[in-house]
Amino acid sequence: MKLFTRIKISYALLCIVPVFLICIVTYAIGSLGLNSLQKRYDLSGESMEVLINPMEIVGSLTSSIKEELREVIENEPQKMDDMEYLSQVNTELQGYSSYMIVMKEGKTIYTGKPEGEKTNVDESYLNMELENGEANFYVPTPVPYHLTQMKFSFADGSSGRVCIVTNLSAIVPQIRGTMIQWVIVAVAILVLCGTVLTMWLYKSIIKPLALLKAATENIKEGNLNFSVKAETKDEIGDLCIAFEEMRKKLKEQIEISMQYERENKELISNISHDLKTPITAIKGYIEGIMDGVADTPEKMERYLKTVYTKASDMEKMIEELFLYSKLDSNSMTYSFTKVNLNDYFEDCIEEISTDLETKNFDLGFFNYADKNVVIIADPEQLKRVIINIVNNSIKYIGNKKGLINIRIREEAEFVQIEIEDNGKGIAKNELGHIFERSYRTDASRNSAQGGSGLGLSIAKKIIEEHGGRIWATSKENIGTSICFVLRKYEEHKIDE
Repeated sequence: MKLFTRIKISYALLCIVPVFLICIVTYAIGSLGLNSLQKRYDLSGESMEVLINPMEIVGSLTSSIKEELREVIENEPQKMDDMEYLSQVNTELQGYSSYMIVMKEGKTIYTGKPEGEKTNVDESYLNMELENGEANFYVPTPVPYHLTQMKFSFADGSSGRVCIVTNLSAIVPQIRGTMIQWVIVAVAILVLCGTVLTMWLYKSIIKPLALLKAATENIKEGNLNFSVKAETKDEIGDLCIAFEEMRKKLKEQIEISMQYERENKELISNISHDLKTPITAIKGYIEGIMDGVADTPEKMERYLKTVYTKASDMEKMIEELFLYSKLDSNSMTYSFTKVNLNDYFEDCIEEISTDLETKNFDLGFFNYADKNVVIIADPEQLKRVIINIVNNSIKYIGNKKGLINIRIREEAEFVQIEIEDNGKGIAKNELGHIFERSYRTDASRNSAQGGSGLGLSIAKKIIEEHGGRIWATSKENIGTSICFVLRKYEEHKIDE
């Protein structure tokens, strides 16, 4: 669920759910409050309006008595002078927290106010003008009360007024308590709904953000050995996935950088060792010449040839190191051109066959491809690849007679070149490392083998720059085959 959709749902729930629950609670509390009032004051048939307007209760409480007084005033006005009757009516009113006051010609002739009653009716209210002969009003004194007045005429024709005073101090607090309960429950519902929705949003937003923050702290401390899991399918989840990809890339780059640094150290160590060997030999032979050990022309010539050979080996190693540095920094300049594969390899075979014969090697060349196959390559750099592979075979042949076979095959839009030898082979666990720079299967670094250990690594980089790939297969004590593929050149005619 998308984050925006989740926020919209949260907003809708925050609006709808509390309103729905408050309506239910309002009905429940109102029903309980109304039922309580009905039982206490013997009411029936009253609606929820009495909870909103307390005067409705007051009117209901004394309605039957007021109706009785109206009938007496109209039909038997002489009873309004009968104290016994007035006391009887007042007794009924006291059951509803009310009492009666009767006035004649502006003077009080009867008051039913019981002892301890705290309502104090102001005289001004008792003598106020009445429209339509009746009035009902609420008086907000410290002890609030409701006052009902009716004008009438006594049997002798004198003017009279009957007042019913209802003490609201018992009724209003009960209704107020009901309203307070409603407010408390409504607030509780709002808080509960807000808390639930907040926890839901926290789990889906804040919690993943906290995980991301912890992840950034780990990265800041240099720790990349953790994972960030996307727990939601939304924008935050997408961010977690992107962050995890970034972590993996960073870890991969750091591992590559560390590996590169290790290889650099190993390369420097290997080059230092390999340079030290010929330098030590050169130094020894020169000291021999200086000490007069080479006391014959033949010895002198042999010493000088050895010094020259060792110096040439050093020069070759330095050239390879310089070349690899250019390849590694992508500063190597290539001169790509169309090359006929058959003609090119025949020239190469002719060039390297003489050197192989002097090293007791037989050379075989087998071209199974079309003689007119053309590739796009840098002839000089491609020759360097072939020579490096051949030199590697020569280096690890051992003491037996060597054999190198070069085969060319077509594979769809590619050509495959295989250079096979009958050397001592490469162990399976080492086969994947032979194209790494300065890697040697011979851990003892036999000085007779020499070299910088960069030959196959240089070959790999050159082939990759040609858009091809290189690999090796080998069987121990049988031989090794190094293969690489290059894309064929094809001319495409443009239809006019």
